[in-house]
Amino acid sequence: MDISEVNISLFRLVNDLGKEHPFLNPLFSFIAEYMVFLLALSVLFIWFTRDTDNRIMILCASIAFICAFTIGKVAGAFHSNYQPFVELGEVNKLIHKEKDNSFPSDHTILFFSYCISFWLFKRGWSILWVLLAVLVGVSRIWVGVHYPFDVLAGVLISLAVSTFIYLTFPKLKVIQTTIKIYEKCENMLLYRFKRKENKSKNF
Repeated sequence: MDISEVNISLFRLVNDLGKEHPFLNPLFSFIAEYMVFLLALSVLFIWFTRDTDNRIMILCASIAFICAFTIGKVAGAFHSNYQPFVELGEVNKLIHKEKDNSFPSDHTILFFSYCISFWLFKRGWSILWVLLAVLVGVSRIWVGVHYPFDVLAGVLISLAVSTFIYLTFPKLKVIQTTIKIYEKCENMLLYRFKRKENKSKNF
């Protein structure tokens, strides 16, 4: 059995679960398509805790995502395959997706870049973020829009990049300086806003 056959077999193994357990399809469809909004809201919430360490974590995670996404696009230029619902028959396709190169999985890169970074910086309960990223990766196979190897490639790229960023970037002076400049500007804006608010109350 060659690699492509293994890829298809693993895809069938996961995707056919949707046919065997259709009551789970709405859940996995939601995870595959809308969990990205939860991630975005979480990133904003963590950023606006106004904790410097949290902001360094978010900044590094964002850099990791941009780098991993770029590497993913380069990898996709060297190897490409359409989504399973395009290439295979009887796929349990549960969400709308245009025909395109599905290697590697962009959703997987996004979630693993951030979730692995959260775990590296915080450890402890942050393992739940990694479990969420795994769930998103599985859901993309479940709904029929990615092969397991698309997801695996996204995991490996994100894991390597996120680990590298974690080990190197927080120590760079430019990261500390960027955060300090941002916080200085933020404090100035908040101060001006409070002054205007106090003036309006006095009148």
